[in-house]
Amino acid sequence: MPVVERPVVKQRSPAAASLNEDCDYAFTSLHVPSLLVLSLHGARVQLAKEKILLPHRKHPYGVRKLDFTCCDFDPAILARNVLLLSMISDGEEHAGHSWNIFFHLHLDSASHSYLVERCQRLIEYSENVQRWSQSPYGYFLRMSTVYTLSELRRHWTLYAGMHNLPADRLATLRLAFARQAKYSLDKTPHNLSPSRSAGPLIGYAQETSSDQFRRYWKSGTTFSNPKEIAAATFLNPTFAYSLSGEGCAVHYGSDPMMPFHFAAVFGNRKGSVSASDLVRAAKLQFSEWSTAFRRSVMLSSTFHPIVRFILADATIACQAFKAFALTRTLKLGIPIAQFRTQVMELSEDEYTVAGAPTSFSVIETSNLVDHIGLLNVLISAVPLLSGSTLSRVLYTESLLHLGEDATKEFTRQLYANITSIGVILDLCPVDYLSGFTTRSNTHELLYFQSKGNEQISQFHQVTTWKSPSSGDPYVCRSGEARRVVSFDARQLGAFLYDMYHLLFEQEDSHHFHRINKNNIIKAVSASSLAPYTRESFALFLKLVRDQLGVSDEDWTDVMDRFFDIHTADTSLPLDLNNFNDFCAHLHRHGVYTVEMYRTSARKIGRFAHWPVIPPVVRIILTVPREKLKVLEECPEEHGTPLMQCHVRGSMCLNIFSSIHVAYGRVTSMGTKSSPWATFEEDPLGLAGSSALAVTFTMSSRLLTDIQRPEDLFVSFALKSVSANMMFVPQLGFMLTIYEAKLMDESQVIVLPEQPLPFKRDLMGREPSASRARIGQPQPVSVELDEQCELVTVLNRRISVDTDEVKSLFQAGAVPEISQISPCAMKLSFGNHSQDILYPIPVIGSQNRVRLARKSLYIEVIVPVSGPFKAEGMNMNPFSVTSRGRVINPWSIHRVNLMRMPVLDIKAKYVDKWLNTHLSSMMSTREISLRKKQKEDVLTRVKYNLLALFVHATGIQRSPPHRLFCLRDHATNNCDTIFFISDIRYDLHSHTMVCDGYVLPLQPDLLQRIQRNFSELVEKGKMVDLTTRGDEMRAWKQLLPAFVERCRSSWQHGENCEYMAQGRIPLTEEMEHYPLCSCGKGKDTEGMNKVALWRKFAPYVTRVALSPLFAVSYLESIGRDPAAHKCSVCRGKGKPKLKACTGCKKVRYCSEACQKKDWKAHKPKCKP
Repeated sequence: MPVVERPVVKQRSPAAASLNEDCDYAFTSLHVPSLLVLSLHGARVQLAKEKILLPHRKHPYGVRKLDFTCCDFDPAILARNVLLLSMISDGEEHAGHSWNIFFHLHLDSASHSYLVERCQRLIEYSENVQRWSQSPYGYFLRMSTVYTLSELRRHWTLYAGMHNLPADRLATLRLAFARQAKYSLDKTPHNLSPSRSAGPLIGYAQETSSDQFRRYWKSGTTFSNPKEIAAATFLNPTFAYSLSGEGCAVHYGSDPMMPFHFAAVFGNRKGSVSASDLVRAAKLQFSEWSTAFRRSVMLSSTFHPIVRFILADATIACQAFKAFALTRTLKLGIPIAQFRTQVMELSEDEYTVAGAPTSFSVIETSNLVDHIGLLNVLISAVPLLSGSTLSRVLYTESLLHLGEDATKEFTRQLYANITSIGVILDLCPVDYLSGFTTRSNTHELLYFQSKGNEQISQFHQVTTWKSPSSGDPYVCRSGEARRVVSFDARQLGAFLYDMYHLLFEQEDSHHFHRINKNNIIKAVSASSLAPYTRESFALFLKLVRDQLGVSDEDWTDVMDRFFDIHTADTSLPLDLNNFNDFCAHLHRHGVYTVEMYRTSARKIGRFAHWPVIPPVVRIILTVPREKLKVLEECPEEHGTPLMQCHVRGSMCLNIFSSIHVAYGRVTSMGTKSSPWATFEEDPLGLAGSSALAVTFTMSSRLLTDIQRPEDLFVSFALKSVSANMMFVPQLGFMLTIYEAKLMDESQVIVLPEQPLPFKRDLMGREPSASRARIGQPQPVSVELDEQCELVTVLNRRISVDTDEVKSLFQAGAVPEISQISPCAMKLSFGNHSQDILYPIPVIGSQNRVRLARKSLYIEVIVPVSGPFKAEGMNMNPFSVTSRGRVINPWSIHRVNLMRMPVLDIKAKYVDKWLNTHLSSMMSTREISLRKKQKEDVLTRVKYNLLALFVHATGIQRSPPHRLFCLRDHATNNCDTIFFISDIRYDLHSHTMVCDGYVLPLQPDLLQRIQRNFSELVEKGKMVDLTTRGDEMRAWKQLLPAFVERCRSSWQHGENCEYMAQGRIPLTEEMEHYPLCSCGKGKDTEGMNKVALWRKFAPYVTRVALSPLFAVSYLESIGRDPAAHKCSVCRGKGKPKLKACTGCKKVRYCSEACQKKDWKAHKPKCKP
């Protein structure tokens, strides 16, 4: 637990992301999508645009209303964002001031005056919640807690009055800004982060981005005019206040260019791109977004967006939302964040009266994974995902690269198999199931490979999570209630203990060095980020129990098995010291109660006068300020040391990692029989002089049953991790900062701990019997392998209830079993059939059946599918799901073609960067299969997409061609024509899209257009894309997804063929039409570009074709590292090839070869 407040978050997020690319278009004015943004990071010079992207966006059902809830623990971040949105809503005449105020460190007089005036207006409106609600902004900017509004008002007051501070304080502030600027320039001479927003052009953007970064920190503005720079003489007060108090609260890597996209700027360049060009492009994007947001909030109350703000740590906010959803409790009883004593309390007006959302269709978590760990993100977010829609989406994002292989780090962050976690949580990465992704991070991979592992500290990866069965069109149409699964208690207990072991095994130095022997430097640094405590795992267990809907009796069996293994495992010696911390949180969160908590502590020591002694008590230790000097003097590059508390005696040591800290004064109140305490928080925090109050919970019996209370000590210490070993000379082997005797009432307060709001969330529900034509289905039984790690098979029992089927069954009839969709099997007895649904894609061809003719049940047992396995999502990896008239692509994200810049194919270097980008969609495995002529279907589709892009852009020394046909190799028939109008930049997903039209040819249509079609074939310079094997079938599946993803001006009508036939695509057969007719002839302006095309406009449907990238954590992408050869002898490494330390562009097998090549290589050796 960090104790010394740092002014900023360590990592920097990439450019703006869209939150509606995976949204369900079912939403209407009666069903408003709610979106939760768990970290705004506004204090790092990032725009609200980054997370609240185009809320006015139109869709096929009209203008859609969106409801955002934005969370951050720093009030300055929220204050800046509300300030920005209020300025934008008031009009574009002050757009220049808005840019300056949000981005510049130094302001000119006019911008500063405007800022002061705006803050004074916000101060007036924020006098109280009622006044705010009636203000011009209250209808679209809402406050989730009263405390949020009061803290924002406090910051606006600070901003408005900073210029009136005494001269010495202003001088100190100026010095702080100057020091931060110098530190930023020294620390980051080359800043990669802004160039990330150029996507595949990252290499071309780095030099210009770094130049702009240096200019920004030298002048504190984005101005290039010396007069404008000189006129910016006021410090920007919005960067002077944060949790750290008064100073310069700006990250050393901050850059105003970060939220914006520059792929088109560099990709369409005719000459060089300057820093001024970047600023100009960024301001244009800012203006466009501001205009869109302003228009959206001017809409009627039915359609305008709502943006809510909540001041809290992300995990606490999530707990508050869940507690309210279950118990209607507004006051959670937990502080909103570290260094705060304000208790979380949701606004009654917003949540009880107005019904503000506490479950969400979309949850975006920024790069919280880097700060609190992937499991903690899932623990917090998964319970809040809406259960009312199959398209619920969770986005996770990571930047930090701490292991040996950045591409494989994601899979290790779960501490368990992805399929197993997917079944338990009913949530899985989409690309894991589909085997591809339409969002590219291959530029990250190529940069990573070119620089070498030791040079990279960041690797950007965004993951989209959905319910595994939500990609099955049949499950979506079935309307069956949420899946119900069950595990064997012994297997589940063992699975969970293995996760526990992996999470905490590196607390032991022997395990730490064994696991990290090849990566020890990064591992030592990463040890200071260890995000998991025993409370984390207790909350994970609670999530597992609730997601699976396990009964209390079965859960007891699971936990008994867990603790049986825990008792037998002697490989984690330090775990014994943390055991009681774990047990306390299990009891406190209602997960499980060990025997110790079933009896009361003795009435001795601090409990001598208590009438009732609860199982769990709270300890408050006051740490004198002078004892913290060792931490406050710690250099910032060492990060924030992790903290914990100890309760120790001569015969015991118990460690407690879930602590809460705040600066201020604790006062013991009440009586010895009924104690309580008050806390006066020091508003200056770290900058003040108050002591530090440290609190934690523990078992009351530990204070009475092991040693005499008089012999126990309460300690505040550093966590014993490798990164903290530098403190041993000052603090001793136990790393103790301060300790006091338990019985010292002046330093240690013991209070009864109040129970948390609690109610079981039985997420599992009984399966629906509405389609039970044979009998009632039982919950799906999940079987793990013998190591209790991998899901091997899923077993679902169907009772035979129908009289006619009973007769057939008992007479010896054998049922027919077939797979009808990725997650569904069909069980048939003659004219009677029933669909059997599973929670995750399965391999139906390997099914086994158990027939119990006496007991009258049938069990259908199927293995789970997964990446590179048969059937499952491979039946249709490009799934398009439907419910009524609501149709959604599942594995391919949506795009808004009209907002996407067009590629200039005549621009400089297009052939170089685009060739590299398009080729990077292939994995090493796929390249190898291609060479052996053993491609799978997906690989063949990829190569034809590659060919289409190459010919459409002319990047391989041939003129561009924009007319294509899919031609079946076996029959030489062509039944699909593509007209490519434009190549566009997909900025959010760092890739390219072919904006075009598809003309599926069926015999009746050909008869009508035969003359025009003959002319098209003769004069249109059509390029054949040859398909082999089942590839044509895959294209029939892919076309509806490519059509649906770009649908913007039309909707599916009452006579839609998809609805009538209940399937998408309509067919997978040659010379048959796979698409519905709803989009035919719509949005066909691009067909007017070529005279030959115009006559076909009434028959075509618009499509957005894009590359399908391999998934970096599943397989290698680009050149296989093992395939690299020595630049001199072409041999392998001895034992490994090493890159030239200067340029990183050539590799040598030995020092001898490097020396031999140096004379020739030296002139070319440039970084």
